[in-house]
Amino acid sequence: MPIDPHYPLVELHRHLDGAVRLETILDLGLKYNLPLPARDLEGLRPYVQVTGQKPGVLAFLEKFEWFTKILVNYDAVRRVAWENVADAAHEGIDHIELRFSPWFMAEANQLDPAGVVEAVIDGVTAARRDFNISVGLIGILSRTYGPQIASQELNALLQFKTRLVGLDLAGDEAHWPGDLFVEHIHQARSAGWQITIHAGESAGAPSIWQAVHHLGASRLGHAVRAIDDPVLMDELLRSGIGIESNLTSNVQTSTVADYASHPLRAFLERGLLASLNTDDPGISGIDLHYEYEVAAPAAGLSPAQISQAQRNALQTAFLSPDEKQRLLDQKGSVSHASN
Repeated sequence: MPIDPHYPLVELHRHLDGAVRLETILDLGLKYNLPLPARDLEGLRPYVQVTGQKPGVLAFLEKFEWFTKILVNYDAVRRVAWENVADAAHEGIDHIELRFSPWFMAEANQLDPAGVVEAVIDGVTAARRDFNISVGLIGILSRTYGPQIASQELNALLQFKTRLVGLDLAGDEAHWPGDLFVEHIHQARSAGWQITIHAGESAGAPSIWQAVHHLGASRLGHAVRAIDDPVLMDELLRSGIGIESNLTSNVQTSTVADYASHPLRAFLERGLLASLNTDDPGISGIDLHYEYEVAAPAAGLSPAQISQAQRNALQTAFLSPDEKQRLLDQKGSVSHASN
């Protein structure tokens, strides 16, 4: 088995708003009489889920439309958050870090971003209790809305700063570089949050350097373009910075041509702390088991490398050493957690 059942299974990069059940989109769409493009599951699937092998980034992002349109009120947000955790528990995940952009989730139905944050926390808290699973929440600032909206988004998140573990900067890195958001990230660090940055997905290695040196990222989302810069890879290795790899998502968005072209294998061969993640499993039509059992072998990873990726996920999780050790103890693992 590619997944070691005696070691904690951890996912670090899953977008809560990209992990909505198809059944929930249909149910809420019908309940609130929304103009769905289809009124049954199979008819709706092509509009919200990738059905071809490689649609490209724009076609991928278009799938988000109904994921947020069905968030008509805070009860819907609460339900989606609860189901995210329930689905992770059913996948056998021991610790998951779910990230979300309150502005993006609020926008379609003009909800209050702070109300969205509260509803997400409520749903996750209930599910954590129901399923006895470890969950960390990461707030997202979306570059695409610009620095002013990002400030409002940050203020909404900071109202609940003790309930979140980290902050992410996501969105259009090519047109909204990280240096526009240095002050936002400084505020996040002052709040005690750890920092993960989407970088090196739609822009090159300089975007990753910026995330590391100017924004103080301890983890990087995607970072596929790090492969272009050996000096950068040496820096990531020296600094112990985690890479949240998303194999299927990167193929579907044409970030890489195919699984075999993905740099994850090269990252692991170099000793980088790269892990396997799903990104937007509701859109990709996958789960974490698929990434371990299908995508990773297709990307050329050996069983030993897949096992290393599983260990890297725990090592780079936004957890204290005691929390990591608790997960190891629950699995009966004998190794000690890394800081």
